[in-house]
Amino acid sequence: MAVSISNIIPAKTAEATQTTQYTSSSVQTIIDKFTATNYSATAATISVNLIASAGSAGNDNLIVKTKTLQPSETYTFPELVGHVLPNNGFISTIAGTATSINIRASGRLVS
Repeated sequence: MAVSISNIIPAKTAEATQTTQYTSSSVQTIIDKFTATNYSATAATISVNLIASAGSAGNDNLIVKTKTLQPSETYTFPELVGHVLPNNGFISTIAGTATSINIRASGRLVS
């Protein structure tokens, strides 16, 4: 079993439509850190889904629903830390607005 550390979601702005941010391809992925920062001047929301290899984002795999971030707030999502994505599992997000929240995630890839 090989384990490597990875920046699974490079820093980017979260979209206002449900978007796959990372797919665990040919490995299992352990989420170690997921960070979101509201860089706007008004409160903004973000939701995060963790989806198994088959399926789509929905209430059955919603981990964080409409987390409100105040202006300039950074949140580290302890709800996501330690979760394991199976091969072809993925992280999907949706932000309340398209130009407010930057996200980034790191984790361990196990093959």
